[in-house]
Amino acid sequence: MHRAGPIAFAGNAMTSTTSPSSEKIQPQLRSVRPSDAEALCTIFNMPGFRWGTLRMPFERVEQVERRIAKSGQETTWIVAELDGRVVGHGSLVVQGSPRRSHIGEINIGLDDAFVGKGIGSAILGALLDVADNWRALKRVELTVYADNEPAVRLYTSHGFEVEGRHVKAGFTDGQYHDLLSMARLRF
Repeated sequence: MHRAGPIAFAGNAMTSTTSPSSEKIQPQLRSVRPSDAEALCTIFNMPGFRWGTLRMPFERVEQVERRIAKSGQETTWIVAELDGRVVGHGSLVVQGSPRRSHIGEINIGLDDAFVGKGIGSAILGALLDVADNWRALKRVELTVYADNEPAVRLYTSHGFEVEGRHVKAGFTDGQYHDLLSMARLRF
């Protein structure tokens, strides 16, 4: 969906390097498992995914294993599977500060071959269901590259609005790019 990073980048759900198709697929969604580390690392190192995130290239499986092991109760981390193959992931992280405990951050990303097939929307919908119906969050936020138009459209279609622009705040492919702060409010 967009570039992911320390400020809740929503991953590459869609990037300008891929063209969406009209074919929609309904994936099986489930909680992340330690055994998903290798499949997730493969996705994280795909060119389209990396383009849409703030991640560095050549991520190692051990790094992903550590992230999975460190995720606690504040995190809902799911993967999307098709025929037993992990093709995407998403997380919702609730803020730890008591004064910000009503806020969650979203991060989503897909296997480059499955962009534009409805999988990102399915992941986002499931995470928003958790935010609304299980965690009673009032604000869900994310950051996305401004030029990642398919991701911006996806987030907008789920009720997110642009709150601000961070000029030249992201660096990828040797260039600086603007980032958008987006949020969906339920007050």
